Amino acid sequence: MRTAAVVGTGLIGTSIALALTRHGVCVYLSDADESAVRTAAALGAGQVGTPPVPADIAVLAVPPARIGAVLAEQQTRGLARSYTDVASVKGGPEREAAAHGGDPSVFIGGHPMAGRERSGPLAACATLFEERTWVLSPSPHTGRETLNKALELVALCGAIPVLMDSEAHDRAVAVVSHAPHVVAALVAARLQHLSADAVQLAGQGLRDVTRIAEGDVRLWGDILESNARAVADVLTELAEDLDVTVAALRGLAACDADERAQGTTLLADLLTRGLAGRGAIAGKHGGPDLTCVPVRILIGDQPGELARLLGAASELGINIEDMSIDHSPGKPSGLVELRVAPTAALGMAQQLKDCGWRVQRVPDPAGARTPGRLHQTAARRTGTRTAA
Repeated sequence: MRTAAVVGTGLIGTSIALALTRHGVCVYLSDADESAVRTAAALGAGQVGTPPVPADIAVLAVPPARIGAVLAEQQTRGLARSYTDVASVKGGPEREAAAHGGDPSVFIGGHPMAGRERSGPLAACATLFEERTWVLSPSPHTGRETLNKALELVALCGAIPVLMDSEAHDRAVAVVSHAPHVVAALVAARLQHLSADAVQLAGQGLRDVTRIAEGDVRLWGDILESNARAVADVLTELAEDLDVTVAALRGLAACDADERAQGTTLLADLLTRGLAGRGAIAGKHGGPDLTCVPVRILIGDQPGELARLLGAASELGINIEDMSIDHSPGKPSGLVELRVAPTAALGMAQQLKDCGWRVQRVPDPAGARTPGRLHQTAARRTGTRTAA
């Protein structure tokens, strides 16, 4: 690949352009927003304008509802020899592209499964797609040359290609992306009704649940509209589960012993299914998510403190599977959670203590994520006691 054109210089379009220019591809940028395209060019994503001859591939980084019209327009202009898009919905754009009468053999749907809460070219990053899944949805008409160009694009961006039917893709992302965004927005919306003192009690759990609710409202409105039926189906199933959960909680608050027992059973079933679903998410190497133990370290809010901690962990030779940071409200400190293999947790904690780090008590590795301890954990959180 020598040349590429990127239509739409938001987060995704600019990140793709940055990744391609890093590999020596000559990228031409265009956007209806003059400020956005000039910002992307200033960041080194490419040059503003149209290639003198058709580019090897054009990336349409525009909202799902505009894919068909933009594809037809750019094909008429002869922008490129092959075309792909990055919309998070595939069925609708594929049908729209066909309806606008363009050449379906030079188009392949695409969806890089990566993003950030922030939008626009200033949030772009050349490494955004590294080791991330990138779905390609060829239609029955997609030509081999176009498929190969799209695969090369994915490789240059450092992503992992997955070929998937467009309708199957839309059903899948409704569960793993679109419905979670709606749920995050619903939970975050409840915070409007809390006092400032109550909101200050928010911990890392709430931040994790509501993080994706920060997405661009117009963009997400377009995404949800484009995949409305599939998302509605997922939310209907969630609503049914919520009805059962509400009934279980009402039962736990009742005076009748049988109602309380039934509530306990229903709630335990929900939480156990949640554990099983969480365990189905692939780990960082693509296999099953490993059972890890958190090692929590208090650090000061000084420049370089986190880098110093990670450097110390690296010197110990421990492989960190995941990491999160919880800032303490109103305090110049934060809690860093490093998730490591159970066999490494206690030794790592002790070695960090010996180096002067403030390490909290490490959970018993044998009890990590064990469903049998579910009731005991819940009881400790509510301040009640259970029999030994």
